[in-house]
Amino acid sequence: MIADKDRPAKFYWLPPGARPPHPVPRQQELVFLLVGMTILFSGYDLNVFGMALPQIQRELHIPENMAAVTISYFRLAALAALFVAPLADIVGRRRLLLITVSGEALATIATAFAQDYNQFVTFQILARVFGYSEEMLCFVVVAEVIDQRVRGWSIGTLGAINAVGAGLAALVFGLVNFLPYGWRSLYMIGGGSLLILAFYRRLLPETERFQLHQKQLGVVTSRTAQAFAMVRALLTEHPRRLGAMLVFMFAFGFAMGPASVMTSKFLQTTHGYTPGQVSILFLLGGIVSVIGNVAAGRVSDRVGRKRMLFTTTLIGGAGFALFYSGLDGWALPLFWIVALFGFLSGEALAAGYPSEIFPTAYRATATTLRYVATILGGALSLWLEGTFYDWFGAHGPAIMLPLIAIPVALVAVGFLPETAQRRLEDITGEDLT
Repeated sequence: MIADKDRPAKFYWLPPGARPPHPVPRQQELVFLLVGMTILFSGYDLNVFGMALPQIQRELHIPENMAAVTISYFRLAALAALFVAPLADIVGRRRLLLITVSGEALATIATAFAQDYNQFVTFQILARVFGYSEEMLCFVVVAEVIDQRVRGWSIGTLGAINAVGAGLAALVFGLVNFLPYGWRSLYMIGGGSLLILAFYRRLLPETERFQLHQKQLGVVTSRTAQAFAMVRALLTEHPRRLGAMLVFMFAFGFAMGPASVMTSKFLQTTHGYTPGQVSILFLLGGIVSVIGNVAAGRVSDRVGRKRMLFTTTLIGGAGFALFYSGLDGWALPLFWIVALFGFLSGEALAAGYPSEIFPTAYRATATTLRYVATILGGALSLWLEGTFYDWFGAHGPAIMLPLIAIPVALVAVGFLPETAQRRLEDITGEDLT
């Protein structure tokens, strides 16, 4: 008799066209659902500031040339996440995911009660330390649990769920002028949802690959020794793929950082959009991105992860260049929707890469380095955006300038290994039997 956990999953909670193209066990569906809900609420939480930036600026008295710089401060949280997320390679994925989702929830709720600029930045940095760590580990868990035939689908679908979270933030933001306490309510909604998720996260099992790896290690080495051995192996065993990954991620983050987070601010201050109009545009873009992310993930399982990563990165960069170029009218929302699809699809495929090309022993560590490189690249360009704004006197050209890093990212893609339709052990060369 087939065990209940091994029965084929139905995925009724996803639209028919978004379900996996090959059958997977029900246990994998449970894991994917819990991970997906995390990505959903993190997508909501991390997009609130970019959408409500004009409203937050007015209340907390943030100068115009400090708008993007403030986001660069938030991204410094990636440095702290560098010390948090790799602990999953030592204490386990499940335990650390429980800690990070609770920490993100509490820090997000605290943000709603910030009384001045310094408090706001402090609470948001704390929220992002846990949020960044949480998002990194979600991709690790999916890579280790989901069948290799649908790994591209799962990565693309996580990107789509993240877009749904951003769309949810846009939907709620459209009511910002009517909600009690304005933008503060946005953070309360996000933090409260994460607290509920933390309760159900207890159902998440530890990944089988991590358990097998721990059995191989035995009790011979201490956790401190494990940590040093893990970092040393990561730097020496796969230097080429590690270097290519970090170059791509930094260039991608540098190019897309200001372009992706300053959209709402640009539309409201440069083109006179109202919060309601921004909300409608984000919802339309979110719908296209949801469909596009799932499609990109599924196509990457067929034509290759590298080819789709190259294509979506190129589309995202070109779309943002046109969006911020000064064009107006009907072309403006069209270019933004194209750019959002390329950016979110490329970001999702890139997020899954380190979980596929590095061994179980330091998969979370490699994923953390990927995230840190992306975030720091974005933080640098966001910090420079304030300087560029002083040069040009406008946000459009200041945001376009970092897009010159797109060709560097495209070249780096060529040095990454192909991962589509391959078992993780075949890609990494490890033996967990």
